[in-house]
Amino acid sequence: MHAVVLGGCTIFLDRAGADTLPLLAAGQEWKLAWSDEFNEKQLDPAKWEILGDWKRRDGFWTQSESYLNGRGSLILRTRQDGDKFVCGAVRTKNRFEHRFGYWETRCKLPTQPGHWPAFWIMSDGVFKVGDDGRDGTEIDVAEFPKRDGTYEINLHWDGYGHAHKSTGKKITAPAITNGFHTFALLWTPTNYTFYVDGKEVWQTTAGGVSQAPEYIKFSEEIGEWGGKIDEAKLPDYFEVD
Repeated sequence: MHAVVLGGCTIFLDRAGADTLPLLAAGQEWKLAWSDEFNEKQLDPAKWEILGDWKRRDGFWTQSESYLNGRGSLILRTRQDGDKFVCGAVRTKNRFEHRFGYWETRCKLPTQPGHWPAFWIMSDGVFKVGDDGRDGTEIDVAEFPKRDGTYEINLHWDGYGHAHKSTGKKITAPAITNGFHTFALLWTPTNYTFYVDGKEVWQTTAGGVSQAPEYIKFSEEIGEWGGKIDEAKLPDYFEVD
């Protein structure tokens, strides 16, 4: 994974990189600002916080389930551990946070029901109420609750209580059930534009558009929204290239 910045913009791109970048106005160019190729033996603690160990929805986030495979990928594993189900999550909070830009990742989806991976951009400002999402929005660039060639894009703001607001879109993209695919967000001060494999799939200004610095989050979660975990053949894996 890489990051590129132009002025106040940040971009995350896969190794294909330059061919997937949005076009800029004449005289402008993207600049690399942050990267992680996952080529080390373990996650760099200066870049990533590994979440756990604690309960999360119907399972547990456990640090042992977030690791590098030694072949250039981050693995978030979901498995059964005794009478409980465990999975992994990581984030760049307090390590790398930025606002605006083009954020992109390349990943390979798990195959079993009962759990769902996600690529988020997140800010603690999401808990603030009164300025719509401008003071921070949970931006779910891609969530994968099903294994049917669809995925969801979701935005949440104004906390998670009685004032909570959200919107989203379900995307049909049958190819994502096989191999690696790229999911991206172009976030400007006035607009969100989402992509899959370089194809635009949704634009929105919902929530007033976040103006707050936000961090990256990759996660697995276990719950009925993703199907019945008891029917899954585990372990299962979410792989981020």
